Amino acid sequence: MMTAARAFPRAVTRAPRADLNPNAILAQLTGAFEDFKRTHGDRQDRVEAAIDTILAGGAANDLGGNGRSLIAPDPEYSQAFASYFRKGADEPAIREANAAGQRAKIQAAMSVGTADAGGYLAPVEWDRKIGEALVTTSPMRRIATVQTTTVGAYSTIWSNRVWGTGWVGETASRPETTTPGLDTVEFAAGEIYANPAITQRLLDDADFNVEQWLADQVDVEFGAQESVAFISGNGTNKPRGVLTYVTGGASADFHPGGNLAVVNSGAATTLGTVPIDTLIGFAYSLPSPYRQNATWLMNSLTAATLAKLKDADGNLIWRESVIVGQPSTLLGRPVEIDEGMPNIGADATPIAFGDFKRGYLINDRTGSRILRDPYTNKPFVMFYVTKRVGGGVADPNAIRLLKIAA
Repeated sequence: MMTAARAFPRAVTRAPRADLNPNAILAQLTGAFEDFKRTHGDRQDRVEAAIDTILAGGAANDLGGNGRSLIAPDPEYSQAFASYFRKGADEPAIREANAAGQRAKIQAAMSVGTADAGGYLAPVEWDRKIGEALVTTSPMRRIATVQTTTVGAYSTIWSNRVWGTGWVGETASRPETTTPGLDTVEFAAGEIYANPAITQRLLDDADFNVEQWLADQVDVEFGAQESVAFISGNGTNKPRGVLTYVTGGASADFHPGGNLAVVNSGAATTLGTVPIDTLIGFAYSLPSPYRQNATWLMNSLTAATLAKLKDADGNLIWRESVIVGQPSTLLGRPVEIDEGMPNIGADATPIAFGDFKRGYLINDRTGSRILRDPYTNKPFVMFYVTKRVGGGVADPNAIRLLKIAA
């Protein structure tokens, strides 16, 4: 019994393929994907996820045998490319960037305006670290006493220590003696604020945490403003600066204990001609209880001048620190650099010396506050940042100032 022969499909001989153009492949994929979406819309999300995965791994596949990858080996590029693929972005721009061996040139204008005014930010490919100038801040928070309060001001009691005493015999009468005077010293908190505006689109689209960056920048700027106030603030809606507690200063006679003592250098316009004995005498003008914890305070230019002074034997009186993080010393006491201190000049007070922990107090009113306001100035989002801080001399006997002759 013969069985019917089964029919097998005839082998088809195909002509060798030429290298496929990646642009043509992309166009075919795009068309196929659009057709698929129209007929299988219910599975679109799963397909898009699959495409993301394929595109992310596409860097390892050489399409058409031409040795060139369609997608650059970069996860951020792959993600951006997938977004462009779905949204119909400018494919020639991607091809051009790919051909040049570069990353995709992703430009997203975020608002009309200028970048430095809180407007657009349109990076191509950019360093996610923001370069910026360093801001000089004051060491006063490190060397002074910092007191945090929950009310608008901090106050303390000052005693003049004028006690009435006397020697008496065993059976002699003991009349009443004088009682020391007690006065209130108040450190009212002034307010510093910033109110920058940034577009909502920038907040949505920027490739870094704009709000955190803004908060950090404002905090640094507040620190710079404080630096000036702790040295020369006049007390009007701001701290009282240490240099203002002198005769004729903005805070003259404000403290019940009197003004800061000022020692004249005896040299005009320069410290380079000041004898070492003058600096030694200035340091020892500070009473012993304060001197053992005293610190020098000056700016960099003054420090450069003093660092060159030598004693009679030719030895430098300035000692650079050999330990990272430790200050240099002058006549055995640490030196703090505060760029808010005046330069050397006629009638200036470029150097302070004292126990600042006892001599100066900073009053913080519960840190900074940020109010985010997206309503007042649409399309901008306002960030109203405030900080309340006060400061002033707590003990005028604890600090001395060196004054250059007029």
